[in-house]
Amino acid sequence: MKKSILFIALAGASFFAVDATAQTTSKTKMDKTTGAEKKEGVLVGGAMMVPSKNIVANALGSSDHTTLVAAVKAAGLVETLMGPGPFTVFAPTNAAFEKLPAGTLEMLLLPENKAKLTAILTYHVVPGRLQAKDLKNGQKLKTVNGETLTVTRKGNMVMINGATVAIADVISSNGVTHVIDAVVLPTM
Repeated sequence: MKKSILFIALAGASFFAVDATAQTTSKTKMDKTTGAEKKEGVLVGGAMMVPSKNIVANALGSSDHTTLVAAVKAAGLVETLMGPGPFTVFAPTNAAFEKLPAGTLEMLLLPENKAKLTAILTYHVVPGRLQAKDLKNGQKLKTVNGETLTVTRKGNMVMINGATVAIADVISSNGVTHVIDAVVLPTM
């Protein structure tokens, strides 16, 4: 398995805008009581993310989030993110981590850097259940680590501190995940 790099300065990284609604593939079924189509889940990293699973259980199925899952495990945050929440998670993909300087992930995974890794990961988590429709241009979101993220919204495109939401509204039993194309960093 190829190691990915995690959470260091993104100076010079280029970002592209993606319509968050265009990247979502969902599975639907008919609601027996209303006869209307009912959204069952969202396809992320080759796996169907379903509302009956918690954030961690859904992430474990995504081939696009293996680096994030490994980092969450190393930081000891699995039980927290499996808890009742609700949480809103901005989840960088493996490709986002690969843009970062070589050696970053390995450095953060060292036991002596667990506090730094935890601070970075909790910067991607906001208390509450915020769907894309709830995110407003210029809105400040207080993260679990105490710092804030800034929302930029242009039509259906949503960005968080410059990272584009590529897949919005991945609903889990204990919150919602938005897949982002870059990592975001607290002021450490």
